[in-house]
Amino acid sequence: MSFLSNRVQALKPSPTLALAAKAKALKDSGLDVISLSVGEPDWDTFGEIKDVGIEAIQRGQTKYTAANGLPELRKAVAEQFLRDFGVQYEASEVTVASGAKFAIFSALQAVINPGDEVLIPSPYWVSYPSMVELAQGKPVIVPCGREQSFKLSAQQLRAHIGSKTKMLILNSPSNPTGGMYSDSEWAELGQVLKDNPQALVLSDDIYNRLVFNQRGVAPHLLESCPEMKSRCISINGVSKSYSMTGWRIGWALGPQEIIQAMNNYQSQSTSCAAAFSQIAATAALERAEESVKASVQVLRQRRDFIVSELQKIAGIQVNPPEGAFYVWPQVDAFFGKRLGGKEIHDSKDFAQALLEAENVALVPGAEFGLEGFVRISYALEQPRMAEAVERIKRFVSNRT
Repeated sequence: MSFLSNRVQALKPSPTLALAAKAKALKDSGLDVISLSVGEPDWDTFGEIKDVGIEAIQRGQTKYTAANGLPELRKAVAEQFLRDFGVQYEASEVTVASGAKFAIFSALQAVINPGDEVLIPSPYWVSYPSMVELAQGKPVIVPCGREQSFKLSAQQLRAHIGSKTKMLILNSPSNPTGGMYSDSEWAELGQVLKDNPQALVLSDDIYNRLVFNQRGVAPHLLESCPEMKSRCISINGVSKSYSMTGWRIGWALGPQEIIQAMNNYQSQSTSCAAAFSQIAATAALERAEESVKASVQVLRQRRDFIVSELQKIAGIQVNPPEGAFYVWPQVDAFFGKRLGGKEIHDSKDFAQALLEAENVALVPGAEFGLEGFVRISYALEQPRMAEAVERIKRFVSNRT
């Protein structure tokens, strides 16, 4: 007899966190493991942000805040969105959460009813389907292959959207592919959405400053279709761009009714995000833009290196990503082969055999809803990346 709820019994742990934990355990046992699986920057939180956080703790700013966050942080969030995209939000249309992940979770809890359909293009971030299911919604997965740069087309959206569709989730730049939607692609998707007023959009913008365009920020749906503001929930946070994963600060901008519902949900669950983390996050938005730009230049060099090296390996296909810090190489040419002494049937076999044979950890594409690929994080110093590539070369060359 189990006392666990049905929803928890059906829940699986985050595969990316599980793989990172396994890699760490192997490393702790004395093995020289190179992890290409973790979804966080390898550089420290910028000094100008840490100093503000430390000062806040020393001043005693360690108590509860309002459930929706500090007014100064919500103001900074709204001002940054206005600067970036020309769309204005009031303070009542912004809420702060304990990480962007929880902002997504609470948004789904606030709007999804049992049986509501949520469209999720694949490949997708691993947590989207589970979060929808925890809200008793139905994930509807729309495969988006290499031939379309792993992005949802307007034609696909029109074919899958229907009367039961409550939400579309879009992530640009993408985890796991690093691809991002252009202004014209947003406009085409927006036209389909305008014809379907029953559907909300959740725009996951968490990587939108880690981009390699001249502008330094990814295009947004609301730039191309500002009339979608009343149906769009924009999620972001400080974890990725400002290297503050452990500070746990995210936010949402959206219609006041939905934001208020999220505030209520958070008040009964997490209460609020840590006060000193919110103060540090405010400093990040106001002071750290040059540091972000410098880190993007480092990422660009790493991206160019890893893509160039992977393209030299026979059997691997990979395109340069436009943002984030992931590459998404195609490895299905090795399926049906023996690598590292093991028969490789799918991306999970590939990742497992590589870890066991060469102590290199990466994430199988199946976890992101699209088989035949693996996700590699290049948020890693170049010498270690170079060593990882050499191990991958040795692994795939030792085949039968």
